[in-house]
Amino acid sequence: MMMSPGKLSVIIPLYNAGEAFAACMESLVAQSWNALEIIIVNDDSTDCSVAIAHQYAEKYPHIQVITQPNAGVSVARNRGMEVATGEYVAFVDADDLTYPTMYETLMTMALRDNLDVAQCNADWCDSVTGHCWQSIPLDRVRSTDVMSGPDWLRMALASRRWTHVVWMGIYRRKMLDDCGMSFIPGLHHQDIVWSTECMFNAKRVRYTEQSLYKYFIHDTSISRSKRQGQKNLAYQRHYIKITRLLEKLNRDYADKITIYPEFHQQITYEALRVCHAVRKERDPMIRQRMIAEIFTSGMYKRMVMSVRSAKLGYQALLWSARLWKWRDKKLCIRRLARQAVNLR
Repeated sequence: MMMSPGKLSVIIPLYNAGEAFAACMESLVAQSWNALEIIIVNDDSTDCSVAIAHQYAEKYPHIQVITQPNAGVSVARNRGMEVATGEYVAFVDADDLTYPTMYETLMTMALRDNLDVAQCNADWCDSVTGHCWQSIPLDRVRSTDVMSGPDWLRMALASRRWTHVVWMGIYRRKMLDDCGMSFIPGLHHQDIVWSTECMFNAKRVRYTEQSLYKYFIHDTSISRSKRQGQKNLAYQRHYIKITRLLEKLNRDYADKITIYPEFHQQITYEALRVCHAVRKERDPMIRQRMIAEIFTSGMYKRMVMSVRSAKLGYQALLWSARLWKWRDKKLCIRRLARQAVNLR
């Protein structure tokens, strides 16, 4: 796909966003950056948001709608990148808002400093109460000069308040193409792996502490849904896979960049999410299956081996003791035996 210098392609996966999508689109057409194309990827929506998408596409020549069979947000983002023509790409969730100067601010930074990635802060907003707060508090991370991607990621992870989300930035499309970046179909929270690999490849990154994006937290959001039983088990498998993918990234890039302690420890932090989910699970059998998978998948070993600080080491050891105490040894042995048979 040809690339237009100075142009930004904004990709929006759309699946049943409802009336909120109109507000999202209004915030995008109000952007002060004029060199903009908006790509809506309709992931087989069945509600009014499809009609809203087509209304905006008919009214504004820089907006287009692509429709695909329902395949999830990752496939929709990948499809959007395939047709994007901008020098940079950005991603927006269909029920969020962008502030009017968001892309003017980020594109000005990117073009002036020849950036691979320009990132901003964001406001998080509870959709029920309307309460808002800044994603990255100013006492944790301030605006930066140009940094390398690994150095920025190290600082962001060390703050413990940076979130692996792709909508808080713009990304040079050539960099993404050159390193074969794509989103993993079917993986929840695929932003964690994608943003990590993106920063591993970025040579020039800059961050502004300005909040330029408004993210709405809903009770129906994937991360906020209260899961129990089989749904909880299936969901935690995504995090187990993420720990494996992060470990693989560290291994694959070890001869290209410095693998800082923070890059190892984010594996432990993601693994601890699964451990906390075990404690909250009420079904005894599902709980045992989760514990068994923590051990047989190798996640337990990754959690412990990725520790690089005394504080995190204490948490890992504490959870190790709990898991060993709670586990059903026979179930773990049976799962290991089944895995051995499958590997033959």
